[in-house]
Amino acid sequence: AIATIEALYEDESFSERNLAALLASKVFYHLGELQESLTYALCAGPLFDVTETSDYVQTIVGKCIDEYMKLREKGEISGEEVQIDARLEAIVQRMFNKCLEDGQLEQAIGIALDSCQLDLLRTVAEHGNFDKKLLTYALGVCKNLIVSRKFREKALRLMVELFKRLDQPDWLVISQCLMYLEEPASVADILTNLLAQDSDSILLAYQIAFDLYENEQPQFLSKVSEYVDKSTGKKTEAEAATPAAAAEDEASAGGDSGAQPMEADTSAGPGAAASEPAKEAKREAKAEKLLSILEGDAPIKLHLEFLYSNNRTDTTILKNLKASVESRNSVCHSAIILANALMHMGTTVDTFLREHLDWLARATNWAKFSATAGLGVIHRGQLTQGQYLMAPYLPMEGSSGSPFSEGGALYALGLMHCDKGKVIRDFLLQSLRNATSEVVQHGACLGIGLATLGTDDEEVFEDLKNVLYTDSAVAGEAAGIAIGLLAVGTGSDKTEQMLAYAHDTQHEKITRGLALGCALVVYGREESADPLILQLCQDQNPILRYGGMFAIGLAYSGTMSNFAIQKLLHFAVSDVSDDVRRAAVMCLGFVMYSQPEQCPHTVALLSESFNPHVRYGVAMALGIACAGTGMKEAMTILTALSKDAVDFVRQGALIATSMVLLQQPESRVSAFRKNLDKIVSDKHEDVMCKMGAIISVGLIDAGGRNVNIRLRSRNGFPRLLSVVGMAVFTQYWYWYPLSYFMSLPLTPTALIGLNENLDMPKFSVHSKCKPSVFAYPEPVAYANNVVVSKAPTAVLSTTAKAKARAAKKEAKKDQAEGMEVEESASREEQKDAAGGDKKKDDGGKDAQQGGEASGSGKDEAQPKAEASEEVKENPTRVVPAQEKFIHFDSKGRFVPISGDASAGIIMLRDTEPGKDVDVVAISTPVNTALAEDDTEPPPPEPFEYMPNVD
Repeated sequence: AIATIEALYEDESFSERNLAALLASKVFYHLGELQESLTYALCAGPLFDVTETSDYVQTIVGKCIDEYMKLREKGEISGEEVQIDARLEAIVQRMFNKCLEDGQLEQAIGIALDSCQLDLLRTVAEHGNFDKKLLTYALGVCKNLIVSRKFREKALRLMVELFKRLDQPDWLVISQCLMYLEEPASVADILTNLLAQDSDSILLAYQIAFDLYENEQPQFLSKVSEYVDKSTGKKTEAEAATPAAAAEDEASAGGDSGAQPMEADTSAGPGAAASEPAKEAKREAKAEKLLSILEGDAPIKLHLEFLYSNNRTDTTILKNLKASVESRNSVCHSAIILANALMHMGTTVDTFLREHLDWLARATNWAKFSATAGLGVIHRGQLTQGQYLMAPYLPMEGSSGSPFSEGGALYALGLMHCDKGKVIRDFLLQSLRNATSEVVQHGACLGIGLATLGTDDEEVFEDLKNVLYTDSAVAGEAAGIAIGLLAVGTGSDKTEQMLAYAHDTQHEKITRGLALGCALVVYGREESADPLILQLCQDQNPILRYGGMFAIGLAYSGTMSNFAIQKLLHFAVSDVSDDVRRAAVMCLGFVMYSQPEQCPHTVALLSESFNPHVRYGVAMALGIACAGTGMKEAMTILTALSKDAVDFVRQGALIATSMVLLQQPESRVSAFRKNLDKIVSDKHEDVMCKMGAIISVGLIDAGGRNVNIRLRSRNGFPRLLSVVGMAVFTQYWYWYPLSYFMSLPLTPTALIGLNENLDMPKFSVHSKCKPSVFAYPEPVAYANNVVVSKAPTAVLSTTAKAKARAAKKEAKKDQAEGMEVEESASREEQKDAAGGDKKKDDGGKDAQQGGEASGSGKDEAQPKAEASEEVKENPTRVVPAQEKFIHFDSKGRFVPISGDASAGIIMLRDTEPGKDVDVVAISTPVNTALAEDDTEPPPPEPFEYMPNVD
């Protein structure tokens, strides 16, 4: 029958060929041959009605759109013209028109972007009268769902144009898009134009600068700063020259006509001249404030003050850890020092270390290196005093200290000045050149890599290359990573030299450092990184293939690219090296963190793999992708992995769990805390697992319980510093000192409101949920004794039988006694009932009074009901899950300049500008050391020393 129908269609003399084609299409559809069905549906012409709601039409239209989009996407990526059937295009166009007619504009946007047709996207925007919600939806699709970077950039350029056509252009969104498109000059123009307008525009300029800073693109911001500096400088000079030139013209004109100035004119002259310097000073002050935000000085200072003043670290937890772990165990000792550094990250509080100097002194060699580096995490953000704080440990001419302390101090300076290292660059570079010990070189390389992150500085590159070519395993590994940090995201051709040396050297450590460095260089490059990825993945050396996995993860960071996910999954199940398989699964987390809900079901089957390295990779992938989300699906897998038979799998599961539960309500975290305490205090637990538990304890309370891991900014763009820090942190598997890179992804969860002067005015916001939900955890009690788990006792079968018989006899005896008690109790009740009627009337009143008394006592004893909302004063801690509950008082004095702001640094508009403003008193971190020019404090008053008095 189908052959007959096909023959009718092919007969050109047959008048109903279209009907035959439609019939053939339906037959093939029911036979399951969708490709044939689509072919005949296209031949049916207008008889194939796309508006029909049947399963057949829906399926064929879907197939048609998929086929069309594949062809368009192929042409867009390859840059070549692809022949597309005009009938296929006609059906897609009819479907698009139907969406417009039915008002289904979001579906129309999907068709336009999936088919890579920006003219259709413009049509949808015009049809929707440039509705802001519609454009915001389209922007979300552009950022999250477009696979090709090249087409994504084209789409974002169009989005910039469309957002400019709004009645009130959204400069915040436009600036974010221009940042992604790497157009610093355009962003600088927007900022300088806003700066020259009214006070609301100035606030908006500051808000744009803070939002750009949050994206962690240091090189882009430095270019914007240069353009702003030039434009404001030129503008000031031009405006200063204009009044003088105008005055000369007027004077010459007056001289020619012979007219004399009036008294009023002469009196007005000095006043006008005096007002010009005041205006110029105001302009300069505004430009300086804007530059301080773009260069990071203002936000770093604000975050430092917030973390210091809101520090809620419970040092009892650290004391309990110290008491629970044997001091001879160097792995756990180093883990506690790391936990302390993470718990006090950015708070500048190092009291725990000062109080336990004897215990700290047990750290030797590389443990001493790590302990010194931990100070850089604690004092992160101390840009002005960093070198002074680390002075006792830094290498000095004429004095020979411990190379481990000196190397650790240089590494600490890098952590302290991460991506803001202009002030420290020369010192670190000189220290690197002067270093003779490979340990000091190791610390100097890591420090200079962090301080010059992303600058692609040629002078620094040459010095790092010189260290690399010494062929020292320890220094060479750090140099390889440092070159990657120096050129991160640039896609530089330095990778050729790095790979050439990686093949020449015999040291695995150097090869691994260079492999990771190559991956860092191609961060965010997507398709342009494919040649390097192919080269690394096909290399015979498993260490370079390991680097290839990280190259895929970082190049396609946060893109949800199917190509990247498929390639990683392929290596996860097929490579012969356990290291490569582990890295492949782990890097799924880097590709998928933009849509964390997709990660758990992607790795669920791999979590049951026979290979423990794959299972460890699953744990870390979930930790990276779902960090700070508290996702139940991720927790289900991690809970199973935390009971794994292999120690390092349990270690990874514990660390990943702490990442997922970071800043979650205490009701969800308390059980995990108890489990960590149990693992740490158990003397029979494996050291690897115990180390993971100690790091988890530090991570779950990181930054004084005021920070979270955020690999994506609130505007949906990847945060370079956070992703890079997380990638290098995962290398702790090979080298423990790299675990301090975990401080880079940790971001303050603060709401900080600022006025036009960048001061914090006193104002409040409402959190529309119970205060206890997102409250800080309660302090922990000090545990003097250590919990020791008892080994199970062997029980013989005969003993078990004897115990069972004894238990049966005891049960019978208890039953008999119970019956006797019940009988005596019933007799007592009968007696009471007989005499109870007489006392009934007399005791009624007393009972009533007693009841009232007890009722009032109950009311007093009952705790007060918890409030349903909370008022939070500026600045305050707002965790990510709490952001949706934050509301600003619309009738209050201070309202945010950006309507949808609920956390972060927010610029506030003053609705009553004439009144005095109460400013929040800033509590600055206290520096315990003395400055060079300070005088010594006076000696204490005479006193009598009594040793027996406590």
